[in-house]
Amino acid sequence: MTAAPRIDNDTLRRLPKAVLHDHLDGGLRPATLVELADAVGHTLPTTDPEELAAWYYEAANSGDLVRYIATFEHTLAVMQTREGLLRTAEEYVLDLAADGVVYGEVRYAPELMLDGGLTLPEVVEAVQEGLAAGMAKAAAAGTPVRVGTLLCGMRMFDRTREIADLAVAYRDAGVVGFDIAGAEDGFPAADHLAAFAYLRSESVPFTIHAGEAHGLPSIHQALQVCGAQRIGHGVRITEDIPDLAAGKLGRLAAWVRDRRIALEMCPTSNLQTGAAASIAGHPITALKDLGFRVTLNTDNRLVSGTTMTREMSLLVEEAGWTLDDLRTVTVNAVKSAFLPYDERVALIRDVILPGYDLPGYDAAR
Repeated sequence: MTAAPRIDNDTLRRLPKAVLHDHLDGGLRPATLVELADAVGHTLPTTDPEELAAWYYEAANSGDLVRYIATFEHTLAVMQTREGLLRTAEEYVLDLAADGVVYGEVRYAPELMLDGGLTLPEVVEAVQEGLAAGMAKAAAAGTPVRVGTLLCGMRMFDRTREIADLAVAYRDAGVVGFDIAGAEDGFPAADHLAAFAYLRSESVPFTIHAGEAHGLPSIHQALQVCGAQRIGHGVRITEDIPDLAAGKLGRLAAWVRDRRIALEMCPTSNLQTGAAASIAGHPITALKDLGFRVTLNTDNRLVSGTTMTREMSLLVEEAGWTLDDLRTVTVNAVKSAFLPYDERVALIRDVILPGYDLPGYDAAR
């Protein structure tokens, strides 16, 4: 009997992927960042695209979430104009398509893009126009990808209710949900209950960054107090599973697993911010094996020097993941996407499952 071939990077790149947790301002092309910075007179650490990419990766590997977030100073500086937003949004989509992504949710904070004189609605409309242009080009090239938008409120500031209004206003124009982001420790999500109550009253889904820089209380608050439908990162849910090997769950961990609450896990990013120690030991594998609805994500492709293909490759090489594992987390992501049920079913049935039916590959390898 002939052994099944190894899952190489070319095969991984062709697999249909879904990403739920990826920041627009963390995924610019280095060359684009250089060009846009020159146009607006912003000084970068270097104007060589390769050196800039290396600078980001090195700065992000500090193990400090606050320093990790600080690297966004430069990307945000070039996203204050309509032209900058149009270009970065269009290229964002084309880069996903080139990586085999068929469904993505992009998130960003409109309130951080007002320094050039744009209004909040103008920011949203420019990004949506750029995303639409990217989707049209990707479809014309034979690599269709659908991208929905999550608008982020910043937990350190006081505009989350205003951003929730935007999410409601543009929910029929490509905005599929809401998120709260920013420094987690010391800035509880419960400070923004008015925004979450309004979103629930308008039937707009939302996710919350939790369980990354802060532990179980952050996850508990996001779910039980604020009512989040998904958790951004959530790696520290393992603190409620004292013995991962035995799989005995605490009450909160059981709630997350049993109610199929998706964990938007970002392995490379978690290593950089100190939320995990290694790819091999990242909680995503143990949680997957325990039946949690884990999803695989990039978080910030420029900052982390990564792609969905790279995240898959790392898990295959360092954590022993199989084709079946990769299919599982992809299906998980689509099941928990902020899309209508019938559209999720069709995407899984018509695109995801056929894309993982590879002749000659044993799903268990």
